[in-house]
Amino acid sequence: MYEVTVKKSFAAAHLLKDIGGKCEELHGHNFVVEVSVTAAELNQEGLLIDFRTLKKWTDEILVKLDHKHLNNTPPFKNMNPSSENIARFIYDGITEKASRERIAVSRVTVWESDNARVSYSGTAQ
Repeated sequence: MYEVTVKKSFAAAHLLKDIGGKCEELHGHNFVVEVSVTAAELNQEGLLIDFRTLKKWTDEILVKLDHKHLNNTPPFKNMNPSSENIARFIYDGITEKASRERIAVSRVTVWESDNARVSYSGTAQ
């Protein structure tokens, strides 16, 4: 099995409702996102995917989040914009693109600080 990972970043503000503490106040992060895709076979060029393609797909998702107040941005108007939910949003967006290429998203990791991260790898089977 092959796995390719790209790393991108975006800045955004959010507040988390009903969790208690400082995070219920508006605050921001410089989020770092790692997107990993996997496949058992390589394409004709000997690649799982061109890094440029995976970066482009990731950018197309992150532009919806970058420099935004996430609580006012779909789909987070109706759910807490936690790092967990952000990872799932990115995962779902990349999965839509990757499935057309017969590639699976293995994991999306969202770092909200240098020492705090969350990963989402799809629903448990």
